[in-house]
This record gives sequence, structure tokens and C-alpha cells, in this order.
Amino acid sequence: MSHAVARLRAERLARSLKPFVSRGSRAERCPGCRVIPSYCLCAWRPKVEVRAGVCLLMYDVEALKPSNTGWLIADLVADTHAFGWQRTTVDPRLLELLEDPQYAPCVVFPGEYAEPGRVVEELPLLPSGKRPLFILLDATWTEARKMFRKSPYLNRFPVLSLKPEQLSRYRLRRSKRDEHLCTAEVAALCLELAGEPHAAVALDAWLDLFTERYLSAKHRWVLDEHSAAHVALGPFL
Repeated sequence: MSHAVARLRAERLARSLKPFVSRGSRAERCPGCRVIPSYCLCAWRPKVEVRAGVCLLMYDVEALKPSNTGWLIADLVADTHAFGWQRTTVDPRLLELLEDPQYAPCVVFPGEYAEPGRVVEELPLLPSGKRPLFILLDATWTEARKMFRKSPYLNRFPVLSLKPEQLSRYRLRRSKRDEHLCTAEVAALCLELAGEPHAAVALDAWLDLFTERYLSAKHRWVLDEHSAAHVALGPFL
């Protein structure tokens, strides 16, 4: 697997002074989908064309967590970029990306935390040739708020404040608030706003299958390749 999040994971592991240990991390896992091999879902990876770009700013060990859903975005959106976030330094490759004239960057974050003049609830009409670049803060909610406050290089970009109607379907980590969506769910809403509903549906379906297989592996449940999550991915294979 050579997409942006996989490369960031490899970079982060190379810098580690000791092995990263999380719950279940000692189990053998497929390098492509991070699930134990007997529950691998790589053959079900959806194939869709996506025009929008995604920039993932990932908090410290986020790329190392098997349950991370930013990885799923990179599986589907070819133009995904991933960078580790640090308080005192900024990856020069990130700054270069933000200056790329082909993109119209926006930070995806709740508008209540931004100055009102920066907040938008839908994508503006972009000049010909421009593509949206959705900047997603991939972290726990507490970490993401810290990242938003302490990343001054993002202050010049509009803040896209989503108004999701659904509650989160993500079941691999606990949140105190059901309206807090995981990163892949946020990305799917962004793709919908960008006029790419086909890709949004595919990403939601990919998240659902990843969740189902991840939990099945954890509990050693029998796989059902005719489940709703498998059937939903059929049109994208």
C-alpha cells in the first residue's frame, strides 16, 4: 500500500524510539487494510473517480492506530495528502501544498470555534480549473480543537462548518457525543458538498465494511459476504 497515510505511518514508525502498542496491535495484520489476514477486505476496496483533494493533518500517533479512518479516505480518494501535526514546526511539503494554485483549500471544522467571517456552510463557486482541497484534522476531539487553535498557517482559509443530519455510525472508538463524526464520515459529507455523491456513497460503504470486518476479526465472528455492508460496495468494485 503506497498511499499518503501508509507513507506517513511508515515515516512515523521510523522515528519511533520504541514499538507502538495499542489494543490489539500485537496481532498480525494485513498491511493493506490493517485487519487480521483471515478477515482482510482489500479485495473489496472501491474504485471511483474523485476530483476533490483531501489534506489530512494527523495528530502524532493517529496514523499508527489500526482503527484510524483517514486511511480509508486515502484508499478511495487518489488525491489525498497526509502530514503529521506538530505544535512548533510545520512540514514544508504541507506549506507547498497549500500554495498550489490548482486548489481552493478550506478547513473543515465546526464554525462555533472560528471567527464568523471565516465560516461557510457550503462550498463557494470555484474559478475554472480550481479544485476543492478539504483540510481535515484527524485526531480525537480534544486534540483536534488544539490543532485548530495552534495552526496559524491555516487562519487564512475559510472554515467549512458541516451540519450533519445523521449521528455517527462509527463503532471502533467511543465518543461522548454521538454527533461527533469520524474522519471518514466527515470526508464523505465533503464529497457530497463538492458534487461527488457517487464517491460519498462509496466512502460511506467502505467505512461500513471496514467497521464490520474489524469488529468481526476482534470477536472472531463468522464472515457474511452477503451482509448489507458487502452488498453496498458491489457497484464500486
